[in-house]
Amino acid sequence: MSETQRPVLAAVRNHIGHLTLNRPAVLNAVNLEMVRLLQEQLSAWAADPQIHAVVLRAKGEKSFCAGGDTRSLYDSFQRGDTEHESFFEEEYALDQYIHAYPKPLMALMDGFVLGGGMGLVQGASLRVISERARMGMPEVDIGYFPDVGGSYFLSRLPGHFGTYMGVTGLHIRAADALHVGLADWCVSHDQIAELDRCLDHMSWTVHPQEALRTLVATLGSNKLPGSELKALHQAIDEHFGKSDVAAIRASLVAETRPEFAEWAEETVQVLDSRSPLAMCVTLEMLRRGRELPLADCFALELHLDRQWFAKGDIMEGVRALIIDKDKSPRWNPPTLAEVTPERVQAFFDGFKATTGKARRSATA
Repeated sequence: MSETQRPVLAAVRNHIGHLTLNRPAVLNAVNLEMVRLLQEQLSAWAADPQIHAVVLRAKGEKSFCAGGDTRSLYDSFQRGDTEHESFFEEEYALDQYIHAYPKPLMALMDGFVLGGGMGLVQGASLRVISERARMGMPEVDIGYFPDVGGSYFLSRLPGHFGTYMGVTGLHIRAADALHVGLADWCVSHDQIAELDRCLDHMSWTVHPQEALRTLVATLGSNKLPGSELKALHQAIDEHFGKSDVAAIRASLVAETRPEFAEWAEETVQVLDSRSPLAMCVTLEMLRRGRELPLADCFALELHLDRQWFAKGDIMEGVRALIIDKDKSPRWNPPTLAEVTPERVQAFFDGFKATTGKARRSATA
């Protein structure tokens, strides 16, 4: 493999370490090799006094990172090996490490930022998107739950935005990402080359974090017009604050206000296409996550992971959407009415928070 074919590229210019995800043909989906390369390079740069800051970005016009390489995880479970388990353990460790990274880390995102991509960027000290960014945690679409720290960063969004995003799995646009706090700044796609030029010529006369923030503020904006979620804030809080997913759905069905009715109808259609079990476990996980510190959120997600391939819907979701591509998953159970509270709670049994208080049940 030549240097340019490596799945993660590393370069240093002007005291900045540049890390580039380099699998554009698969939308930079993260696999175990990439996780290990990222961890190794970030650790080396953290200890290098010549590196003042790090920029994380990706090759390709379409995607920063469209998530984890779910096909490889499916294949691992089918083979009966432990690669999928190692992937989650090491991916979560990397994501948690980024949250505590000792040097300024700027995530520069253009295009899709989904699932595992969100895990890489939400702990960054400076989250910069372009106007072409599409962010989201779409895991329920394949019968999974929003992981990579989603129980932490989604549960801390204003109001019930995080519940809305996690339970529906829908993507949001750049204006919405800024509005809800999943991104800090927007630098237009056309200005990225100028941003790079400025990075290559920074003088480092002030603290690196301040220098980066000043540069981004000069080239970008922390607000964009046209946030759909801002206009829907009242409705999202009313509907997605209900006690369970069935109640959320019933509330949406009953929506009659002209400004919200079409959105509510479309949202019901989305919910009806998702895994009922995954949505219900996601809601419980997010409610627990609100009261847990970061490390315990990752531990909770690992606790769920270790059961989910055998007892959840991910294998069927990947089969239907990625393997066979019939787009007709046979969810188990097939309807919300058949998801019992006992089955949801069973996934959380045995989890013990190490640094915070975990409620026995978020809905109790």
